[in-house]
Amino acid sequence: MRGARRASALATLLAVCAACGGTGAEGPVIEFPVANDPTIAFKAWIRVGSQDDPPGKEGLAFLTGQLLAQGSTTKHRYDKILEKLYPLAASYAMRVDREMSVLSGRTHRDNVDEFFELFTDAYLRPAFLQEDFERVKADTINYIEKVLRYASDEELAKAALYHFIFEGTRYRHPSEGLVASLKSITLEDVRRFYQQRYTRDAVVLALGGGYDPGLVDRFVATLEMLPAGSPAPPPPPEPAPFAGRHVVLVSKPGADASLSFGFPIRARRGEKDFYALWIANSYFGEHRNSASHLYQVIREARGLNYGDYSYIEAFPEGGQRRVPPTHVARRQQIFEVWIRTLPNEQAVFALRAALRELQQLVDRGLTEEQFELTRTFLRKYVLHLAETTSERLGYAVDDRFYGIGQPGHLARSREMLDTLSLEDVNAAIRRHLQYDDIKIAIVTGQAERLREQLTSDAPTPIQYTSARPQQVLEEDRAIATYPLRIAAENVRIVPVEAIFER
Repeated sequence: MRGARRASALATLLAVCAACGGTGAEGPVIEFPVANDPTIAFKAWIRVGSQDDPPGKEGLAFLTGQLLAQGSTTKHRYDKILEKLYPLAASYAMRVDREMSVLSGRTHRDNVDEFFELFTDAYLRPAFLQEDFERVKADTINYIEKVLRYASDEELAKAALYHFIFEGTRYRHPSEGLVASLKSITLEDVRRFYQQRYTRDAVVLALGGGYDPGLVDRFVATLEMLPAGSPAPPPPPEPAPFAGRHVVLVSKPGADASLSFGFPIRARRGEKDFYALWIANSYFGEHRNSASHLYQVIREARGLNYGDYSYIEAFPEGGQRRVPPTHVARRQQIFEVWIRTLPNEQAVFALRAALRELQQLVDRGLTEEQFELTRTFLRKYVLHLAETTSERLGYAVDDRFYGIGQPGHLARSREMLDTLSLEDVNAAIRRHLQYDDIKIAIVTGQAERLREQLTSDAPTPIQYTSARPQQVLEEDRAIATYPLRIAAENVRIVPVEAIFER
């Protein structure tokens, strides 16, 4: 009964979201009033991201954004800001992605005046002190050199895949930047970037929760304190076309294997085909869903690793999240399969298993039973994508990015579940998914051995430490000989210390 009441409450809140104003393509502020919410969520979306980094200065957008959230203002030093936020039980933070920078904060409405001043000062009056700059810059370089390269092989493989697919484009580097470029960035670079990019017409504000209508006017008035202008964004990235299967092996001594593979897709949120692919992808590899097909084949039946998932949109920090993040909207997405860490000896078998299942999905599509089961699951799952006012406000901001008008992506997702047919889903699979032209990124401690296995196409049988059903063993023989068709010239090895360096 408690779960039913919770689902009902979430459905009601989504209905409120669909009815609220300000989420369309017009106006400087997105409003999401929730009268009985004692908190107020603030967002300032700046139309700038790592795609706007000048060549040789990759990481400039990230440093600029983080200095707003983790730096002093002309009114208060950063340590003083933290002191002021603490008794308010409030905070604000910045996410900088490929095309978006979003400053988000939340406070109780009893503390709104104190918080409003601190939040708006962050993007209106940054001090850009040298000591703050050195701290944030050092933290960012440390993240790439120590955390991304050495603390999370799964995130490293996912980042390497984007690096591989988007080489030659402005999406190539992580939003945090490249090590050599970060070291070259100066405080003057940051000041200049802020002056050029943080302009009045480049900012969209968003407000949600139990706020007084007068707060909207105060919020919008802050835009007048920014310089006029709106720099044109660069064109959407155009990944270079490629044929066949290509592999980058990130050589990391002592590492087990972490795999990601994928290819660019054109379906975008708001389009009918996107929602059809959403259903197909949920069946195939829904994030953190043990009932999804890939999980059942690789994890459940064979116990090779912790989990296996697929995505039709960017999904950073997958190891820490159960639902997709907001503010990673992009004009170009990829279809991605994430095979979580497993022993090097089982890596090629797992890759073969995933590619084989992808081929079967494309060639056969979903059955009526699979379609109905997935649709039933998604009807409940969608209610949990945004359970708080701040999360729903985040989706409203992303709706503006994609040009999605009323009723918005969350409500439209639910509507499409009722209108899409099995034929729609299978047609979208055939239009957007394929298994011949794929890029693969593997972090491994046995790069040379894996290269030989991948390019020789020799069988890679698997050994179990416990008994498996005969049906699984028979299928294993087909998986172990599934043709990889990877040419030797399409495999490169990159030392871990070199990736994301320059």
